[in-house]
Amino acid sequence: MFIENFIKAIIFGIVEGITEWLPISSTGHLILADELLKMQESEAFMTMFNVVIQLGAILAVVVLYFHKLNPFALSKSKAEKNDTWSLWFKVIVAILPSVIIGLPLDDWLDAHFYNFISVAIMLIVYGVAFIVVEKRNRSITPKITEFHQITYKLALFIGMFQVLALIPGTSRSGATILGGILLGASRFISAEFSFFLGIPTMFGASLLKIVKFFAEGHSFTTENTIILLTGTVVSFFVSILAIKFLISYIKKNDFTAFGWYRIVLGIILIGYWVVAR
Repeated sequence: MFIENFIKAIIFGIVEGITEWLPISSTGHLILADELLKMQESEAFMTMFNVVIQLGAILAVVVLYFHKLNPFALSKSKAEKNDTWSLWFKVIVAILPSVIIGLPLDDWLDAHFYNFISVAIMLIVYGVAFIVVEKRNRSITPKITEFHQITYKLALFIGMFQVLALIPGTSRSGATILGGILLGASRFISAEFSFFLGIPTMFGASLLKIVKFFAEGHSFTTENTIILLTGTVVSFFVSILAIKFLISYIKKNDFTAFGWYRIVLGIILIGYWVVAR
């Protein structure tokens, strides 16, 4: 059973690494993976596992953007260091809505929306939204093409879009990227700002799940630890590739293809749910 779960942890890590940064909902894909693969672990462990393996994805952003996000870099001028601090302060402002709304509703949202039908609906709804927004955007020139143009007010508004991702199937990156585009930011700026928002957001969510796991009286076995570390490490390496792919992709393409992918996957999930009932 351990070898089987170990292999499944690798698959879950691959799914997380790809889908966390592409606007297609990591939660939706992990629910589907969990339904099809059924790792032989407790429900409490899997709920925690699916969130905590995001730590690998977080580390990928830190590694890839370490210089840009490091306000202490010796090679940066004073102005560049100030810009970096400003970016971090804007990220903090942007995560406030999720903290204020998300923390009190975490358990309630898991109980009511962590299911096939909710995820499928959100996949379809935001898939349509991406197609509509990109069609509208073809005749609009982005006003914000540099990070220093992001105001604290704009950062807060983008953070409000991230609140939408509290409902599984929405996609945290999808909601923030869509919000950034609607608010006048370029795809590139929207995508990278979404990556940076993910660092405190996903770290906080992972920490919360671990605390709840132990608070409910659960504990890690050696097998649990190995499986969790495996999924996390795999998600780190796959995330590096996914982030590089997305940044390269949006230089020449828009998000329409992701919108259609979401719609197709949502329909498949609904069909599976109907058949499996």
